[in-house]
Amino acid sequence: MFRQMSKENKIIPELRFPEFVKDVEWVKKKLGDIGEPLMCKRIFKEQTTSNPENGIPFYKIGTFGKQADSYIPVDLYNEYKNKYNFPNNGDILISASGTIGRLVIYDGTPAYYQDSNIVWLGHNEEQVSNGFLFYCYLMINWQTSDGGVIKRLYNSDLKNIKIIFPENKSEQQRIASCLSSLDELIAAHNDKLQALKYHKKGLMQNLFPQEGQKVPNYRFPEFENYGEWVEFELGKIAENLDSRRVPITSNKREKGDVPYYGASGIIDYVKDYIFDEELLLISEDGANLIARVYPIAFSISGKTWVNNHAHVLKFKNWYTQVLVEKYLNSKNIEDFLTGMAQPKLNRGKLDIIPIQLPKKPEEQQKIASCLSALDELITAQAEKIEQLQQHKKGLMQGLFPKMSEL
Repeated sequence: MFRQMSKENKIIPELRFPEFVKDVEWVKKKLGDIGEPLMCKRIFKEQTTSNPENGIPFYKIGTFGKQADSYIPVDLYNEYKNKYNFPNNGDILISASGTIGRLVIYDGTPAYYQDSNIVWLGHNEEQVSNGFLFYCYLMINWQTSDGGVIKRLYNSDLKNIKIIFPENKSEQQRIASCLSSLDELIAAHNDKLQALKYHKKGLMQNLFPQEGQKVPNYRFPEFENYGEWVEFELGKIAENLDSRRVPITSNKREKGDVPYYGASGIIDYVKDYIFDEELLLISEDGANLIARVYPIAFSISGKTWVNNHAHVLKFKNWYTQVLVEKYLNSKNIEDFLTGMAQPKLNRGKLDIIPIQLPKKPEEQQKIASCLSALDELITAQAEKIEQLQQHKKGLMQGLFPKMSEL
C-alpha cells in the first residue's frame, strides 16, 4: 500500500502511495500565503436567547464542538449569513481562545459562531483541499516556543503558521481519504463502546432492586422463586483493612512497577507493596465522591500500595465484591458523606452503608459473572479503540514530513 521513501534532505514523507513516489517533493507555505483568516460578524448578548424555538444555534467558545446553549433569530442569521463572512460547507472551524486548535468541520447545518474566538481559513481549495488541511491542522503544535499554552490565536499567528503539502491534489485526496476512512472506523468503534456502556447501565438498573424495592425488575429464570433480596450493612459483609494503608511522601517514592492507589485510582508506580490480594477500594475523600468523574469503588489485585485516601475492603468471595462494587458505583451515597468543601466518607459512615444482595450465593455469582463479562467486553473495546488511535498516530507521522522540517 505504501512505499518507504529515501529522503535525501527533501521535504517528502517517509511513507508515500506508490503512484506518487516519482512526484516532486512537498512544498512549505504559511497559511497566510494560501488564505485569509475569517470569522462571523459579531453577535451581541442582547441578540441571543436561551430558547431554541425558532432560533439558530449560536456557538460560543465554551460550547464550540458541544451543545449550543444560545440561539439567534432566523432572520438575523439569514441576514448575517448573506451579508458577511460565513463558512462554506467543509470549512474547518478553529478555536482561537481557551483550548487553542480544537477543530470542527462545518457541515452546512444552520449554525452561527462567535467572532474572533472561532475562525476559519478562507482559501482556494485548488491549492489545498479542506480534507487534507484538516489533517495538517492536527499535526500543528498549538503551543508557544517555550512550551507554554497559547491563550489566544490572533489572525497574525494563524497566518504565520507553516504547513507542508503536496501540490498534487490527487495525492492530497488519497491521504485525506485514507485517514478519514480510519477516522470513520474509530468513530464506529466508539459508537459500539457507547452502546455497550448504555447496555450495562440499563442492565444494572434491572438486575438490582430500584429504590424502595426488594426484588429487581429482571431476574434470571432459575432464581425467580428465591424470594426478596436481603439488606446488609457494608461493615458486616467485608473486612476493613484501612489500618494497613500507608501514604508515601513524594520525596520518598522509589519508582517501580507496583501500582500506588489513591482515591481515584492509580496515581503512581512504586517499588514496594503492602497488599497482594483481591481487594475493593472505595474513595474516602475528594470531589469525585459527588462528581463521579471516576468510579468511587474499584477492584484491585496483586501487589499494590494504597494511601490513606481510599478505604480498603476484603470480601470472602469474588462475586460479592463485584456486586458491592457495581452497587456502590450506581447508587447515590451523598447522605453518608460529611463536609461540604471537601466531601469525606469516614469509616463510621462507610460501615453502615446499606447493600442489597440476593440471599443465595448462586444468584450473586450469576449476576457478578454477567456484569464481569460485560466489563471485559467494554475493556476490550476500549483497548481496540486505543490501538486504532495509536495506528492513526503512527500513520500520520509517516504520511506527513516531520514538522521539525518547518
